[in-house]
Amino acid sequence: MKTLYLVIKYLAILVWSCFVVFPFLWALTTSFKTANGVTGGATWIPWLQYEPSLHGWKTLFGGAGGTDITGPYMNSIIVTGSASLISIVLGTLAAYGLSRFTFKAGFVRNGDITFFFISQRIMPPIVLAIPFFLLLRQLGLLDTLAGLVLVYIALLLPIAVWVMVDFFNNVPRQLDEMAWLDGCTPMTTFYRVILPNSIPGLIVAGMFCLIFGWNDFFFAFTLTFTNTQLLPVAIVALNSSVTPWWSLSASALISVAPLILLAFVVERFLSRGGLAGAVR
Repeated sequence: MKTLYLVIKYLAILVWSCFVVFPFLWALTTSFKTANGVTGGATWIPWLQYEPSLHGWKTLFGGAGGTDITGPYMNSIIVTGSASLISIVLGTLAAYGLSRFTFKAGFVRNGDITFFFISQRIMPPIVLAIPFFLLLRQLGLLDTLAGLVLVYIALLLPIAVWVMVDFFNNVPRQLDEMAWLDGCTPMTTFYRVILPNSIPGLIVAGMFCLIFGWNDFFFAFTLTFTNTQLLPVAIVALNSSVTPWWSLSASALISVAPLILLAFVVERFLSRGGLAGAVR
């Protein structure tokens, strides 16, 4: 019975792994094909089933009459990185206050304030598009990196607060109390005691912010025109009357590469073992 369970378990893992890996394998092989290779049927093995070509990759950097995506790529890094960093800093401070202190304004309590942050992600993006557009136009920030950073902070801050409030709620309050007994102020306690023990939560919140910010297309499309362009918009712009599957596949791999590399780098920090030995 145990052997049958293990067989079914690993078979299910194998099937799911194939399901997850297949799109990446398809994109990888297609990125090295030409038009003839794409229309030639299901071909997977280079040199045996099709002649590999760098045409799809060259078009991404201005070669072969293509469009250079270096600018949009750097814009996405600047906007997503800046907005995520600011959101994590502000969201972590707000989350610590909501987790450790009691706020009351009439019928509004800590739970209501936390829900207010989360509710900002409930609204459909189309509802926010026009207010954001009018606000940025009034501030003279339409079609600018600074304007997109402000909008992305508004979108990512609720995610940071939501994740960090839950994490701080699971951090033993004894840490704060021991620090207070040692003469620390609440802010000193936060920076010297709580924050170093909150690395896993910060990494998770940061990953969520980076993923949501990096993959956003709607606001990057509606709030920019010609001066500023982010990577998702640049990838969509590659499409024409004849779909260039080779270029789209290469751009998809390039766009997902930073998130995959980042996941591998921070994976070891995701263990909640960061609190081990923190309580004395």
